[in-house]
Amino acid sequence: MRKYLISGLLIWIPIWVTFVVIRFIIDLLDQSLALLPHRYQPDNLFGFHIPGLGLLFTLLIVFLTGLFAANFIGSGLVHLWERILAKIPLIRSVYSAVKQMLNAFVQPKSTSFRKVVMVQFPRENSWSIGFQTSERVNNLPSQKESIAVFIPTCPNPTAGFLLYVSTDQVTELNLTVEEAFKLIISVGVITPSRTDLVKR
Repeated sequence: MRKYLISGLLIWIPIWVTFVVIRFIIDLLDQSLALLPHRYQPDNLFGFHIPGLGLLFTLLIVFLTGLFAANFIGSGLVHLWERILAKIPLIRSVYSAVKQMLNAFVQPKSTSFRKVVMVQFPRENSWSIGFQTSERVNNLPSQKESIAVFIPTCPNPTAGFLLYVSTDQVTELNLTVEEAFKLIISVGVITPSRTDLVKR
């Protein structure tokens, strides 16, 4: 009986967690509809609530913003807006950091979070999985060619440690970013099926 209960839990818990996460995201994005005038909000137009319209509305706003920013006038207004933000001390720091991080993820030539690596951390002979976040870092005290590596914590990968490590101390792994995140979030329970973890 215990075997069947565990098998059932292994089926239903992932389904339930997936449903809860998706429902949370949809409900969160549905709140964006509050930006519309009250009389034009879908709940008032149709007389009932339609889940997911907030997601479509958000995607439409993002698409139209990108379309507007791609032309000459829109690009000029975006630069003007960024110059205004650059004059506000606290907002300037946050906006600049977020934009640089997004550019690192979006740009196809960027190496940020594209390579999964392993370094000895927090001490020698103790290995941690991380992500390469920069190609090369110069002017470090070691005078060696180094890279920046982000070591996420378990089970919350949004927090972690930033290390500057000599390239000869970094081992690149034969893992995708998705596989590495699964390994980290599951605190090592979900292990990769492949045996050749170290990239040759």
